Amino acid sequence: MAPRYRPLHAVLRLLPYECGASLCRGFSVQAVPAVRMEYQDAIRTLNTLQTNASYLDQVKKQRSDPQEQLAAMRGFLERSGLAVEDLDQLNIIHVTGTKGKGSTCAFTEHILRNCGLKTGFYSSPHLVQVRERIRINGQPIGKELFSKYFWQVYNRLEETKNDDLCSMPAYFRFLTIMAFHVFLQEKVDLAVLEVGIGGAYDCTNIIRKPIVCGISSLGIDHTAILGDTIEKIAWQKGGIFKSGVPAFTVPQPASPLQVLKNRAQEIGCPLYVCAEMEEYEEEGKSLHLGLAGDHQKSNASLALQLAQMWLQQRRCQGFGEPKIPIQKLPLVKWPLPLASAFRPSLPMVKGLQDTIWLGRTQVLQRGPISYYIDGAHTNSSVKACVRWFQQVALNEEKAGTGSVVRVLLFNATGERDTAALLKLLQPCHFDYAIFCPNISEVSGVGIADQQNYNVTLENVLTRCLENQKKWNMLMEERSCSDPWASPLPVDTLIKDSPCNSPLLLSPSSDRLLNCNSLVFPCISHALQWATQGRDPNFHCLDNNLFHHHPVASSGSVLLREAAHIQILITGSLHLVGGALKLIDQSLAQ
Repeated sequence: MAPRYRPLHAVLRLLPYECGASLCRGFSVQAVPAVRMEYQDAIRTLNTLQTNASYLDQVKKQRSDPQEQLAAMRGFLERSGLAVEDLDQLNIIHVTGTKGKGSTCAFTEHILRNCGLKTGFYSSPHLVQVRERIRINGQPIGKELFSKYFWQVYNRLEETKNDDLCSMPAYFRFLTIMAFHVFLQEKVDLAVLEVGIGGAYDCTNIIRKPIVCGISSLGIDHTAILGDTIEKIAWQKGGIFKSGVPAFTVPQPASPLQVLKNRAQEIGCPLYVCAEMEEYEEEGKSLHLGLAGDHQKSNASLALQLAQMWLQQRRCQGFGEPKIPIQKLPLVKWPLPLASAFRPSLPMVKGLQDTIWLGRTQVLQRGPISYYIDGAHTNSSVKACVRWFQQVALNEEKAGTGSVVRVLLFNATGERDTAALLKLLQPCHFDYAIFCPNISEVSGVGIADQQNYNVTLENVLTRCLENQKKWNMLMEERSCSDPWASPLPVDTLIKDSPCNSPLLLSPSSDRLLNCNSLVFPCISHALQWATQGRDPNFHCLDNNLFHHHPVASSGSVLLREAAHIQILITGSLHLVGGALKLIDQSLAQ
């Protein structure tokens, strides 16, 4: 039943965020009558659970004990009407890792769905619409269903607050609680649960008895929260292990693998290393994966083991058959037992083949434009992205005729070393590098699902200019070390730039470095320039805006005359989501 009143948060969504946030912190106002409880109302109210940037910095400095955070999560869960014991009914597969955990979950969910099971799937972040985070049978829940469960959970939390309790959980906590409600009410046979950040203190880790756990490839990321070494990060990831619950991991470097082994022994968790993908294949018959890239093989192997163990534990049909082991010396002696490879069942084979996971090694063709889309944002994942892009882009070039222009569209968020990421991308030989924030359209026209109050506009624009500067320095270094490299254009003094120009200037200088690089205020403007009107989804930006800028002007000519344009979009899943919303507008429906 729809509630009679709309909370203050829902009203303040109509105000500029700074005004709304300050009102919430300073005053107590009576709720106002609610007229409609539609999907956008739910999304805007959900967005009020985000924290603005300045307050977030304060919270980080005053971060409470992680154990207290899990205790707070249990309190929110109970206030919503659930007990931790209720989550045992969900038959959970719990997956963490630095890279590949989302792809592993996608493979696993598709395999088990092919076995005739009703699946729930909780993942993050979303790319276009927040409904993507909570899926039933592989599909984002509908807007009506989202609204229904959102208001059920939100109003229950409103009703149970008191002066001693924080009124509402933060954004990710709320969605996690909501996902539990959805899966229980919709009576799924199982839930595939992707960890948000880390593992030990992630709010998904309030579950007590998953059926099986998985850890994908480890690397350096989220160091402010998880630690600055791969060993510290491995300790956090191993925190999802549960006593007596089997767990699997992919081949890892020796040091973090030893940490995982120690964590498993302390907790009493049987832990296994997955076999190489080739071990599951019959001689001469390769398993085809729906997700491109060699790095997906380890994710698929992990998914096969998770699905196999779940089916065996729940005594369900569809698991693979044992294989007669081939007697050969192992290439690596692992400190953990090696999980037995098996002959995948037909549902498993088809599940691997049909898996789709948007924004990861994805290619979209629009006439002479090829969009290569991958949300890689760590050193290891960007390396994998480069290997994938170089191969598929080269294959496309060989198949076509005429000139090809390559464009990089990049942004990165958080505390990541963008100079290191950009250096890894240099071997792709881009003709142009363009930078923009994770903002779809500068006009503000978009969808509420992609609003982010954890950063300020000034910060994200400054970050783009810094990224451009780092790219230019890398290009200059490369030019100096390679005497045969093409000369770089001379920096251009920008004068009388129109106020609506898509190009940005550094706040500390009126000069725009342009080693074939440009900065735009939003994704839409960046793609409008890169496609030059050759994708019907984008009209061409007014070239009069570029008459003062030689890189933009000459680039416009080359892009219009090229037989093919290859655009790699990478560095951030949020950037990828904003781009997908514009390129494939059906995703925003």
